[in-house]
Amino acid sequence: MPVVTVQLWEGRTVEQKRALVKAITDAMVEHAGAKPEGLHVILQEIPRENWGRAGVLGVDRADA
Repeated sequence: MPVVTVQLWEGRTVEQKRALVKAITDAMVEHAGAKPEGLHVILQEIPRENWGRAGVLGVDRADA
């Protein structure tokens, strides 16, 4: 039972998340021999104000 966890900023559409989960599943099947029915993909959406990099919150980044 493989589990793939993806942490990302909030803001993607449901359609984008569907496509991402499908692509991750396909990659795990092709490259890791996973069975799709046993694979879990968990998307953890993090608010930009709760994510920092290089001492700066995501909400304050110019490149965000």
